[in-house]
Amino acid sequence: MFDGLRAGALVETAAPRVTLRNAFAHPYDSAIAAARTCYASRLIGPEETTEKHRVNIGAATFYSGHHTVFQHAHFEFGLENVSRQFVWSFLHAHPFYNSEQQSQRYVRLDRPQAYVPPSSLFFDQAARGIYERAIARAWDYYRQIAALLVSDARGILGEIWNISAMSHPKRVHKVERAAEKRAIEVARYVLPVAAFTTLVHTVSGIVLHRLWRMHAASDTPSEARLVVAEMVARVREVDPEFFDRFAIQPLDERPEWRDAPKDAGAGEAFAREFDARLAGKISRLVDYSPNAVRVMADSYRAVVGLTAAQCSDAEAIDRLLNPARNLYRLETLDIGVHAPMLRALQHATYTFAKKISHTADSQDQRHRMVPGSRPLLTLTDTREPDYLTPALIHGNARAKEVYERAMAEAWAAKNALIDRGVPQEIALYLLPNAKAIRLVESGSLLHLLHKWTMRTCFNAQEEIYQSSMEEIAQLREVHPELARYIGPPCHLRAGITTPICTEGSHFCGVKVWLDFPNIQRRI
Repeated sequence: MFDGLRAGALVETAAPRVTLRNAFAHPYDSAIAAARTCYASRLIGPEETTEKHRVNIGAATFYSGHHTVFQHAHFEFGLENVSRQFVWSFLHAHPFYNSEQQSQRYVRLDRPQAYVPPSSLFFDQAARGIYERAIARAWDYYRQIAALLVSDARGILGEIWNISAMSHPKRVHKVERAAEKRAIEVARYVLPVAAFTTLVHTVSGIVLHRLWRMHAASDTPSEARLVVAEMVARVREVDPEFFDRFAIQPLDERPEWRDAPKDAGAGEAFAREFDARLAGKISRLVDYSPNAVRVMADSYRAVVGLTAAQCSDAEAIDRLLNPARNLYRLETLDIGVHAPMLRALQHATYTFAKKISHTADSQDQRHRMVPGSRPLLTLTDTREPDYLTPALIHGNARAKEVYERAMAEAWAAKNALIDRGVPQEIALYLLPNAKAIRLVESGSLLHLLHKWTMRTCFNAQEEIYQSSMEEIAQLREVHPELARYIGPPCHLRAGITTPICTEGSHFCGVKVWLDFPNIQRRI
């Protein structure tokens, strides 16, 4: 993947590598055949597509907006040497994709491998030196903090798992491995969002067209254009007509930037106002369906054909949410939208304002059915450090000192590049994973239920766990009858079925189900 470090270079970098792992054999003809099937008395096959069909039906469907025919074809890409900033700001910023991405929580990153823009486009040599030294320093801090936190993590986990001198070596080894993972999970907060990642990424044909059109609508337009161009090129190698039939060009005008405030300090003002609204919370309920209980009860009765006299609101809610009565709640396959009765939960919605780190939000945004309005960092940038600090670092004075120095130096390097005239797009790659992200997020109870079930598990990422717990607590305040049966899988399954914990060998070691939501998470 890498040719090795350039002479004097501090960071390993390389051009994005895009491979097409799987694809339809004839995506364009398949789309035309799908369109023809709508008006035929039988199923039309792609082998029946003629040039006349390609010209007339292709143009008629594409330019009139009947795009579902181009959604059938899917393309599975392997992406390497792409930044986490690009993935967060662009690739995962919409719901219509599937990704499996290298985890910084569980994969130790021993070498500084990151996105470095071409010198000819963005840097003089001095600016490039600032950029690369900042990335190299971040990796040094990552290693230092990981080493400082292992002992703390080992101590906490040892108490949870009752490790003693008499413990079996395999049990001791398990705790040792877990402690190392916890340490790098927290240490990763200092790594820059320029850090490379690797992922398998699958999109439909119409989404790929949209990505090409909208590559500039992110904080990473240059990297996005390069990567998407490679994705399009790989598809053209399979079937050039899928793109060449249409003269779609990237949309370079971005209204968000045209109307953005030009005054210095706008980012700080936005952050202060947003944080004041949070009133000390990580996630604050700012809007909800006030008649949620009645509407969902009415919806349940509509599904099963009952009157209010036959099934009260309270009874309907209990049938929907009580896992002892609704076995759909115990499914790990997330079948909510396929279960007729559970679709009643889609009619109640809740909106939260929240503040979490860039690295936590990169996981949070994967809950695509709970969409969020996330900031453009180029428009909300702050001169002063603006970041989150994990609990394990708060508890270690030496680690906290190193962490705060890492934050100060990351912002100083970013500001130095901007002061030298380097575009913000490039300078912001130096921001650390800890960078605070302020967003507004909404979802129906059905999809929030799935998120809260997964993210109140003690194995969930710390910040998403904390925000989920806050959200459930606020739900309990406005709709107490809904919160009773919300919690991690072990809480739902206790006394009903086994195994109680669905994590298998990854069991956290704490019997959370005995006292949820009051039980304390220590690590």
